[in-house]
Amino acid sequence: MDMSAVREAIATAARAVVLPSGVAKLTCSGYVPDAVTAPHFFTADYTVDFDKAYGRGLDEVELTCQVLVGLADDKSSQRILDALLAGSGPASLKQAIEAARGAPGDYALGGLAHDLHVMRVQGYRWYEHQGTQYVGAQLAVKIIGEG
Repeated sequence: MDMSAVREAIATAARAVVLPSGVAKLTCSGYVPDAVTAPHFFTADYTVDFDKAYGRGLDEVELTCQVLVGLADDKSSQRILDALLAGSGPASLKQAIEAARGAPGDYALGGLAHDLHVMRVQGYRWYEHQGTQYVGAQLAVKIIGEG
């Protein structure tokens, strides 16, 4: 798998979320940005389990993505974050990213991977990014594809 292309495709899929009226549009990056415009989703670190099938037939990746929300006030910021982390709904990152799986029998991410699945949310807390505090969380995405 071309992980740079996969990461960018995940960020592109995340752009489909629709946040509530009055909330800035979600910005998305397929890399760890040096600065963010909140709310911001980006792909971060990943682990690769090679050779899940013989002959480099399949690799399994766990990609950690992060979403950071600004601090208009702590309660409203966490409501926005909760909407982004929901399992479904117009603001759901899970729903937006998994829509990139394609139709049954198609490859995911426009052919970049065999399949993907948003597995879990973790690390719901305050984060500092380039000296600014944000409330945020991480999403773990499992991706399988050719080695």
